[in-house]
Amino acid sequence: VRRSHMQVKRPSTRAEVGRAAEDLVAKRLEAFGFKVLGRNVRLGRLELDLIARSRDLLVFCEVRARMHDRFVAPAATMDPRKVARVRRAAAQWLREQRPGDVDVRFDVAAVIFDVPGGRIEYYEGAY
Repeated sequence: VRRSHMQVKRPSTRAEVGRAAEDLVAKRLEAFGFKVLGRNVRLGRLELDLIARSRDLLVFCEVRARMHDRFVAPAATMDPRKVARVRRAAAQWLREQRPGDVDVRFDVAAVIFDVPGGRIEYYEGAY
């Protein structure tokens, strides 16, 4: 687990929390040399939060966000049903986009806005 802090205005609504979390994670991926290919990519009734690529590595990152982690950690909300939905969406995206010979990794980024700027707990290869 890698943790990082970035400065950002504290979000107030649920939509703002999600958007701010995705912004933080996208910036983090870019800082590590990834190019973000898509955000909130809709595939019928399925959605992929972030798709990023670095050379021959393609990452599908599910972003989970909360204002605090007192009751449940954001990453713990990735139940088997949600994992299956993300995998189905990724398979569909790969069929449609045909990115070539790439390695695929499924990551989870948990963003918690309990400190100024929020904090990210990033899980590579989470499932």
